[in-house]
Amino acid sequence: MKDEKITFEMIYDRIKDIHKDSLDKIEEAYNFALEEHKGLKRLSGDDYITHPLHVTNILIDLNVDSTTIIAALLHEVLNNGKTATKEILEEKFGSEVAIIVDSLSKINKLELMDETENSAIYLRKVLVGLAEDPRVLYIKLADRLHNMRTNWAIREEKQKDKARETMTVLVPIAHRLGINSIKSELENICLKILKPDVYNDILERLNKTTAELNDNLEEMKHDLSHLLSENDIEHQIKGRVKSVYSIYNKLSNGKTWDQIYDILALRIFVEKEAECYTVIGLIHSKYRPVPKRFKDYIANPKENMYQSLHTTVFGNDGEVYEVQVRTYEMDEIAEKGIASHWSYKEKGTKKVQAIMEQKLEMFRNIIESNSEEEDNSFESAMHNNLLAELIYVFTPKGDVIELPKGSTPVDFAYRIHSGVGDTTVGAIVNDNIVPLSYTLENNDIVKIITNNNATPNTDWLNFVKTEQAKSKIKSYFSKKERENLILKGKNILEKELRKRKLSLSEVLTPENTDKVLKDLKLDNIDELYLSIGSLRYTAGYIINLTKDDKHNVDDILIEKIKPHRDNNIKDDVIIDGNTNIMYSLAKCCNPVKGDEIIGFITKGDGVTIHKSNCPNISQNKERLINVEWNMNTTNTYETTFSLLVNNKNFLMDLITTSTKEKIIITEIKNKDSVHGTICTLTIKVKDKDELEHFKNQLLKFKNVRIME
Repeated sequence: MKDEKITFEMIYDRIKDIHKDSLDKIEEAYNFALEEHKGLKRLSGDDYITHPLHVTNILIDLNVDSTTIIAALLHEVLNNGKTATKEILEEKFGSEVAIIVDSLSKINKLELMDETENSAIYLRKVLVGLAEDPRVLYIKLADRLHNMRTNWAIREEKQKDKARETMTVLVPIAHRLGINSIKSELENICLKILKPDVYNDILERLNKTTAELNDNLEEMKHDLSHLLSENDIEHQIKGRVKSVYSIYNKLSNGKTWDQIYDILALRIFVEKEAECYTVIGLIHSKYRPVPKRFKDYIANPKENMYQSLHTTVFGNDGEVYEVQVRTYEMDEIAEKGIASHWSYKEKGTKKVQAIMEQKLEMFRNIIESNSEEEDNSFESAMHNNLLAELIYVFTPKGDVIELPKGSTPVDFAYRIHSGVGDTTVGAIVNDNIVPLSYTLENNDIVKIITNNNATPNTDWLNFVKTEQAKSKIKSYFSKKERENLILKGKNILEKELRKRKLSLSEVLTPENTDKVLKDLKLDNIDELYLSIGSLRYTAGYIINLTKDDKHNVDDILIEKIKPHRDNNIKDDVIIDGNTNIMYSLAKCCNPVKGDEIIGFITKGDGVTIHKSNCPNISQNKERLINVEWNMNTTNTYETTFSLLVNNKNFLMDLITTSTKEKIIITEIKNKDSVHGTICTLTIKVKDKDELEHFKNQLLKFKNVRIME
């Protein structure tokens, strides 16, 4: 099917009253693009200039600014022009336009060659481009929409490749930015290409009743309009039958046709926010609402700024209608995304900018945290964070936080602020204390307990979902480890100098320091201490370097290994004097460092470590082995104990105590008994002393005792 013809005169007519001050520059951009694309044809047979015109026309619907319009007209000149360069664009149209067009030219050279490695590369480039200027993304979405509208001109296999790329890369981003008009059309086109039988089946079922459904919609519109006019509410009403893709999505999630309540939908527009609630009240007074279908996205907007009231009611004809009520401005944002708000300069611009920056920061975190990792790791990060199903949870103040499904309180804390994440010690969800590994759900109200003296825990990396949280946790420990190694290196060097009856100041003079740094190609003195602390070089080798006494490679290796062999054991348990033997801590008795322990040699699973008095220890002495704790490690151990509680305030007492003592609670199980509540706690401690101290603190509370 041929594309509707769009001319520059049509574009000019649409923008002449909106962008009066930029009309000359916009016309100059069109003429420049026209000359650059002169003689070129699209696969559809149309002149190449028709594509940037269509893209610009789509963007005008989003109320974008004049810079975006100029960049849209020029967005193909670097890839498909004759003489255009970034420098020429900057000279003629300014640096903003040049950066946007240059970013788009890089993105548009890439294709999703397969569903794994190249998709990751593609996503990386898209997001890097995004970080330059968010308007790059709007033009890319409009560019893809026009290409999908005219995809009949390319071979079928290529159509499917582009549809898959669109669904996995661009549709989720359109959703995040709230551009529903583009998202919805792309979804329908992609479904038609990828699953034509399903698409046509749903369309056929809709078409059989289209006339009847439209009649019902018109009747309901008339009745609602009469109701609102009677109550002096100025309004506008639009009706629609649900899109094919939306129906397909609900059917795919297990619903039957009869369970899809919003095939018929009405949207009511009013001037003021307060009128939205009045309209809902009037509708509910006349039409019976479907239970549990009312949603207030005005008081609790989604993070893409979507605001509306949703309800579902039974109409006079027995049909079920979804009704959305919003102001005209809310509709602008819902359909056109944040870009539409650029036309409301005096309203909420800072809020819009903050939200856009939050999204870009999320993109940047993913880019940065994966900059040195393999592409498949990056691809996994993208699917976990940008392409994942979303949930919306709330702070105690009612602010909405958007997270990928499967997120935990730690992800929530880092989304609030890295400082909150770093000092998190506990979480309360819907007034109940939960472990930090708890999986959050839609509409949860989350309160984070922090302690200024607390620090992140490496165990968090085992359950956090978002790349932002993973990146911040890894960054903290990398920085901490670096600081510790620098201090360790300095101490090792000073100790070696004391042995030789030398001082640090007389050996590492400015001249000697410069010489050593130059010889070892290090940047500063901290790098030198780091190299000693990480055992890259020994203190003796550094001292000898100051005297021009360079050892050969073998000498260096011997120096590295010999003095530190016994101090570099990382295992928590030393088994019969040996390390690097597979072992596990028994779940039946949960030994912690400081407990007397014994090892049991299993069949095929290494050695199981039990408390010496564990009743489950086998009496087969041939399979018992001597073990001991490695007192040089600093890991934590999970252990469980039960309390008998008759104290209504114990929950808050427990939170306060665990926060103060920096104890991580991973699970709480409560069970009622005739004597009170049996509270079983699973916690992480450094050693037996810390465990006993924590128990003693809990026993200070009234009507609490330890169960043996």
